[in-house]
Amino acid sequence: MTPAEARALFPALAEVAYLNAGTFGPLAQPTVDAMRQELERELASGRQGKAYLDRAAELRDAARATFAGVVAAEPAQVALTSSTTEGCNVVLAGLDLSADDEIVTTTDEHFGLLGPVHASRARVLVVPPDADAIVAAVTPRTKLLALSQVLWTTGRALPVRELRETTGVPVLVDGAQSVGAIPVAADGIDFLTVSGQKWLCGPDSTGALVVADPERLRVARPSYFSQASYEPSGVFVARPGAARFDTGWLAPATLAGLRAAVELRPDWWHDHARAQAERLRTLLEPHVEVIPGDATLVSFRHENPSGLVTALAEAGVVVREIPGTGLVRASCGWWTDDSDLDRLVAGVAARR
Repeated sequence: MTPAEARALFPALAEVAYLNAGTFGPLAQPTVDAMRQELERELASGRQGKAYLDRAAELRDAARATFAGVVAAEPAQVALTSSTTEGCNVVLAGLDLSADDEIVTTTDEHFGLLGPVHASRARVLVVPPDADAIVAAVTPRTKLLALSQVLWTTGRALPVRELRETTGVPVLVDGAQSVGAIPVAADGIDFLTVSGQKWLCGPDSTGALVVADPERLRVARPSYFSQASYEPSGVFVARPGAARFDTGWLAPATLAGLRAAVELRPDWWHDHARAQAERLRTLLEPHVEVIPGDATLVSFRHENPSGLVTALAEAGVVVREIPGTGLVRASCGWWTDDSDLDRLVAGVAARR
């Protein structure tokens, strides 16, 4: 598949310069076709009976394997969620932290991670997103590092695996801006959350939680899918592996769409996305202050970020503002071509 052929899979790209996969990735035609096929099946046969439930179970297993393949994990380590936030909540609830415990996090985390962290009973230490600062904040009371692998604000990557090795402290990694954007392996990471609708271009409300050792995390938010069997009292036997942390029902059409979306990625997906991000930084530098980054998010400073985002949207260029920072953020994916970048830069240059 050539870049031009890949781009043609996404009808929206014919209309807009789509540079916001950090929020929602564009939907490809095969993804929607797979979803439509499942919905047609349900329309014709209804959502009932053994065949329907068996099909749903088959698609759940396929989704688990799909997510596992993306991050080089075992399917038994993968729980199905609807978002990275949900995965973070599962972990923080299951760790049973107390007021005597500490969590180290950074100033640049998304609320999807910060919310669950601050809802725990632990003391939260917030430091700059710098490896040395993170290590320096660790004490004997530190029970968790809660970090993004790629910061949603600037696109900077944090060495999460190295921090785990250096400190010996378990790490919860928010993978919302890394999985699907850059190569990610779950090895060496205790808990890794994955978003399906962002860089993987899957349907809404899809995600995963990868747990290195499911036996070491308590099931604190059980769903029907958590149990292999249960008693009238509510006592239950947990399902094997990370499936015990599955957070609820996911529609068969959604699961089919997710698998189709992930299977679309060409062999050159990462090299192309990285090259486009590097090109965009170079093109923007004469016009605005570009924030250094390592991944496929490109952030730059602007005196009126909200106004710029609105003006760009009216010109058919989709980017987003990072609230409270003065930053505008563009996302470069494997579907991004030079024309998208040129349209963005022209729009920025016209509104300096």
